[in-house]
Amino acid sequence: HSVKLNRPVLSSLPLQVMLYFNAFYVPFWGLSEGVMLELKYNLLPAYYQFLLVAAYLTLVLAEALRLYLGYIGNLQEKVPELASFLLLSSLIEMPVLLFILMDPHIIRLPLETAVHLLLLLFLLSEIMAAFVALRAMAKHLARQFYLRQFEEGAGGAGRARSARGGQ
Repeated sequence: HSVKLNRPVLSSLPLQVMLYFNAFYVPFWGLSEGVMLELKYNLLPAYYQFLLVAAYLTLVLAEALRLYLGYIGNLQEKVPELASFLLLSSLIEMPVLLFILMDPHIIRLPLETAVHLLLLLFLLSEIMAAFVALRAMAKHLARQFYLRQFEEGAGGAGRARSARGGQ
């Protein structure tokens, strides 16, 4: 059976493709980060050891939650989940990732720089695609809200007229 929708599909195909490939990339990223952290852990001062472990744990948890919210928000066209995905990406994951990439006192291995740059590329492209998708979904929901108010207003005036005797 085919189902016809009377509304446009608002899910973003580019965002979904990026989320799909990012979900396959994250285990490789996590494994390589764990190995590289183990290699350089004893060479770092104690405060950088703490900062890097905290940063990596934050990235792993944020990435898992971010991918989940991105999938749900995009495929089910849910604005709160997609907005949470966008906020988590830009306010938590982006600064932590930029700290790891830009801090001159962290010992950066070549593989680490490469995997972080690829994750940063995923992150930036997903933020842009999610912004476009979120804007389209919000416009559509606002349009639906105003149309319902208009229909209820017109229906309410018609009901009031029929209650007064059809005047």
